[in-house]
Amino acid sequence: MTDPDFAQLVSEVRRFSRFYTRQIGALREGLLDSDLSLAEARIVYEVAQQEGMTATVLGDELSLDAGYLSRVLRRLEQRGLIERHRSQSDGRKSLISLTGQGRDAFETIDARSYNEVAAMLKTLKPADQHRLVKAMGTVEQLLGPRTEPRVPYILRTHQPGDMGWIVHRHGVLYSQEFGWDETFEALVAAITAEFIRNYKPRRERCWIAEREAEVVGSAFLAEESDAVGKLRLLYVEPSARGLGIGRRLVDECIRFARQIGYSKVTLWTNDVLAAARHIYESAGFRLVQEEPHHSFGHDLVGQSWELDLTAVSPAAYTSANQRSVAGERR
Repeated sequence: MTDPDFAQLVSEVRRFSRFYTRQIGALREGLLDSDLSLAEARIVYEVAQQEGMTATVLGDELSLDAGYLSRVLRRLEQRGLIERHRSQSDGRKSLISLTGQGRDAFETIDARSYNEVAAMLKTLKPADQHRLVKAMGTVEQLLGPRTEPRVPYILRTHQPGDMGWIVHRHGVLYSQEFGWDETFEALVAAITAEFIRNYKPRRERCWIAEREAEVVGSAFLAEESDAVGKLRLLYVEPSARGLGIGRRLVDECIRFARQIGYSKVTLWTNDVLAAARHIYESAGFRLVQEEPHHSFGHDLVGQSWELDLTAVSPAAYTSANQRSVAGERR
């Protein structure tokens, strides 16, 4: 039986596909008021970008069936838009290039495409233009090849607006990933509010991980007593996991605790948060207590962890690429 929620997602993607193909004019008989079909125009575009490519490379680039591609290339050649010639380095290969007429056709549809997109964007406010492009980038990132380059990130201290974002993302992520209800979001709101109201800059710190100008994680070190600091609200966005951000945030908490002179760092989490617990354990924390509880709409097992800074040397923890999400209570 099909999951009704998933079926609805499929319907929404199909609806968007129908909308967008209509929006860009992909259903017209000739693309951009030319006498070229969508496939023909795309082939002309690709050949214009890389003169002298083979049919095999072109087919791989566009994911086209070899037989279908061969028929389209034959039509374009008969119309005088492309030409083929033998490779000087390998006589077995036939290279494809645009003719002068083909170059003119490319420049015409390229200019028309630019003008149509520019006209579409001009109907939007500048902020909405950037929202649209960002949303398109998200679609490409999620559906494209999984060879995403590693984008550098930075760590900074908190700024106005960060606390609200941290509360929001904790509420969303823990609902999506663990089914926790809004009482968890309320707890995070209480923790961040207490941190701001009683903030002690010399003894407490909030680190914000930022990647491509977006907040992708956070961690807090709060004062629990004169000798003890408490690690709180560690989380990393799904899009940034696997980059070592979670472990880096924990490392910064530990370094700061040593600098302040705390003798111990504590934290509280739940046993279902396996990735976070792995980070804590690899950083030198040890589990000191477990207790079952019913919170956030679920039966959970809470865990208290401690790191004895008088017994662990700074060399005992180093950065590693680990994904990280953690839960907190007051």
